[in-house]
This record gives sequence, structure tokens and C-alpha cells, in this order.
Amino acid sequence: MSAFFDTNILVYAQQPGMNGDRARALFAGGGKLSVQVLNEFTAVSRRKQAKDWREIAEAISDVLTLVDPPLTLTLDLHTSARLLAEENRLSVYDALIVAAAIEAECDTLFTEDLQHGRKFGDLTIVNPFKESAA
Repeated sequence: MSAFFDTNILVYAQQPGMNGDRARALFAGGGKLSVQVLNEFTAVSRRKQAKDWREIAEAISDVLTLVDPPLTLTLDLHTSARLLAEENRLSVYDALIVAAAIEAECDTLFTEDLQHGRKFGDLTIVNPFKESAA
């Protein structure tokens, strides 16, 4: 299995509790993410969690030791995402995550932002917290 991580998984990995433990275990297995995920994580960490820049840098540094180098945002990725958004009624930002996971040749996208079990070609959306929410 080749995994791609959405921003919310990285946010949970910084928190205590069952969801944090689950997110950290997923990252320990390796996988991929994109620069967009790092950008969104930084914005959430500053705006919603009031973390300082050092804490954010440490969290990003830690996760980068566990995953492949982040995928960059490119014009081709933007174009793919725009088409995915139009064809599948996704937000542009969700479509960018899906497009990056497809470009990275992942078969699993861990996120709680999209429908669990939904497929985009060979890519399957998995909400790793679905069981813990029940």
C-alpha cells in the first residue's frame, strides 16, 4: 500500500488521544504528502492552534523524516486538480490533494474530508478515524 496524507492527518498527529495515536501510527508506516499539506498545516497551526513558528517547524521536520519528499505544486497538478474538481464536484483544495495522491501513484488517501471508500481510479479514500468516531 502506498499512502498519501491529507492535512488533517498531520494536524491530528500533533495532538494527544486516540486520533493522535492513530495518525502517528499511520505516519510511522511511511507515505507521501505535498507542499500544499505543509502549507495548510502551517496555516491551521498558526491560526487555530496558536502554535509558534518553532513548534510548526519542528512538527514539519519530524514528519519529513517519516515520509517521502513532498510533492511540489505545479501547473500540471493545478490543471489535473481543476479537472477533478469540475468532474467530481470537489473543492479546488480537496481536488489538489486527490490530484497529488494520484500523481504520486498512491492507492490510499488518508483524510476525513472526503467520503470514506470513495474511489478516484486506483485511489481509495480512507478515513482512518471512522471506527473511532462510531
